[in-house]
Amino acid sequence: MSRSTLQLDIVSDTICPWCYVGKRRLDAALPVLAAEGLAFEVTWRPFQLNPDMPREGVDRRAYRTAKFGSWEQSQVRDAQVAAAGASAGLTFRHDLMARTPNTVASHALLRLAHDFGGAAMQDRVVEALFAAYFTQGVDIGDGAVLADIAAAAGIDRACAAAFLADPASAEAVASEETLARSLGLDGVPSFVLGGYYLFSGAQPTAVMIQALREASAALISAPGRGALPEHAHAPAR
Repeated sequence: MSRSTLQLDIVSDTICPWCYVGKRRLDAALPVLAAEGLAFEVTWRPFQLNPDMPREGVDRRAYRTAKFGSWEQSQVRDAQVAAAGASAGLTFRHDLMARTPNTVASHALLRLAHDFGGAAMQDRVVEALFAAYFTQGVDIGDGAVLADIAAAAGIDRACAAAFLADPASAEAVASEETLARSLGLDGVPSFVLGGYYLFSGAQPTAVMIQALREASAALISAPGRGALPEHAHAPAR
């Protein structure tokens, strides 16, 4: 099969553990598909699980207790997530997570990363965001933390800080999230191939491979379908 590159959009939130698990499983699926001649341009798109979260975030224990009825029930959920993460080679350190952050700024950073260095840079930054929150317990709603992550990935720290402080960056994230909701996406991770919804959830790698293989064949045989629009944002300064 000749090599074809298709647009694969992943709608996610940076504090969604299943998005991290899904990323790891997708990372395992892509080389298998590449060996079959299929390549994907992967773009991460924003979705806030907690759209009403205060800008400074909230205490995680208080938030999770209110959400699940008790801290004990929250810990049961965390254990389930940790087990799924372990199966994908990930270590979740819920004991280090002190706050549940607002994720608008982290999504803005992903937009900047994509524009700065394309899909490869965005992948590097989304991996760093997931690792920072889930394995290091870092508050990824903090602008200084995000600027540090940007700098570690190779983006000028001052440029990233200025971009994240610009209200237009948050507005652009909100606009793009509205687009995702307009497509009927109400959960994460959601996978969109060539502009068409494919599946949601951290599906097993084998399931991802089969779904992407079959959908890719259909798109290649019927070209002309458009992907989600390109990022629109205020220029970095």
